[in-house]
Amino acid sequence: MQYPVFPRRVFFAILIAGTVQLASADGLKSLEDFMKGTQSGRADFSQVVTSPPKDGQVARSKTSSGQFEFQRPNKFRFVYKKPFEQTIVADGKTLWLYDADLNQVTQRAQDKVLGSTPAALLASTPDLQALRADFNLVAAPDADGLQWVQATPKAKDTQVQNVRVGFEGSRLAVLDILDGFGQRSVITFRQFESNPKLAAEVFQFKAPAGADVLKP
Repeated sequence: MQYPVFPRRVFFAILIAGTVQLASADGLKSLEDFMKGTQSGRADFSQVVTSPPKDGQVARSKTSSGQFEFQRPNKFRFVYKKPFEQTIVADGKTLWLYDADLNQVTQRAQDKVLGSTPAALLASTPDLQALRADFNLVAAPDADGLQWVQATPKAKDTQVQNVRVGFEGSRLAVLDILDGFGQRSVITFRQFESNPKLAAEVFQFKAPAGADVLKP
């Protein structure tokens, strides 16, 4: 993904909506090809989170970066390296978030957290038909050399206003997420590798010695 709002950053904060006029079907086809053909993936990423301006002030942005891996069904790992170290792991049952600065782990049941979030696009939902149970999907006009999809969560209690997903062919390139507070998170994936062989240990998490473990 919202994903829940985690310390220091919104993980996914998260997923999709918009206006569509004379849009092509390319974005939907790219999404379908991605979901069918990419069962695992690995990439570097950068994330820019921009808060809405307040009291006439200029909007402020924060940039972070790291590595991302996923494997269907329901497993992924985000490792933030800059500016703060943070690890987010979904092992299929539990979502773990580790903040290295605080030496603190947050543990949540995965099925209660991820719901209508970008995780459904990245790692959970097997096909477009299943995805449409949770989202209204529409193709958006091509832009910036990418094919775009817009999706609106059907659930009324989601923390996500909308998400745009950009593809280069069937390769995932961008997640552009607007949350319910007007905060925008743009995640750009680089050097995306489709269907790498990922060791089972990638999606296993063990709390570091001495870390506080929270189960909200």
